[in-house]
Amino acid sequence: MTYQPQRESLAQILGGRRGAIDASIPPAAFVVGWLIADQSIAWGAGVAIGVAVLLGGYRITRGDKARAVVVSLAAVIAAALIALHTGRAEDFFLIQLLSNVASALLWAASIVIRWPLLGVVVGLVIGQKTRWRRDPALLRAYSRASWVWVLLQYTLRVIVYGSLWWSGQVVALGIARTVLSWPLVAVTVAVSGWVLYRTLPPEHPGLRVVEAPDETDSAGENPSDSEPDGLPRT
Repeated sequence: MTYQPQRESLAQILGGRRGAIDASIPPAAFVVGWLIADQSIAWGAGVAIGVAVLLGGYRITRGDKARAVVVSLAAVIAAALIALHTGRAEDFFLIQLLSNVASALLWAASIVIRWPLLGVVVGLVIGQKTRWRRDPALLRAYSRASWVWVLLQYTLRVIVYGSLWWSGQVVALGIARTVLSWPLVAVTVAVSGWVLYRTLPPEHPGLRVVEAPDETDSAGENPSDSEPDGLPRT
């Protein structure tokens, strides 16, 4: 009987739904406060920061790391200060737009230099560090699956956020910020997981490949003579 290895879904490994949902609440609160107070940026900013503080306090009582809570709160405060400084409510979403531009470029560059970030993230989560780079099949699969994150998540957000920001559509930005948070992340994880396992050979054991303990990781070594194919299969 041929052994078929059990393969975890990428969603099981990565998780992250709670963080994505939490990140979309303060922007929605900003839009609500801005509308209720007759398009007052100050009120919108105050409501967003207040909600972020309450949400952060709740997360700390639930055992979340204080550092992550502080970073999230700092991002909301920075977004509020930018909008207050420019006098444009849509600029509350400017940090989110720019961060997605940076993420798209960073993920694309990681694929080009053969350090696809999906592999880096999954390797850290499952405790494999960078050993996956010694497996040509995994390197190729992570490269293809990382393109899904570049195109489906970050580039799509840049296009949507950028067009709405440019036209000053504050309410639409708040809606897009919510829709393109966890729902889009869930779709991206599902599609990239499908691409990842579709690329791996049927007999491949999966993501948790264990190597000999005396082997050491090296960022400069060439894990394979075959290059990743690039774009995911359609």
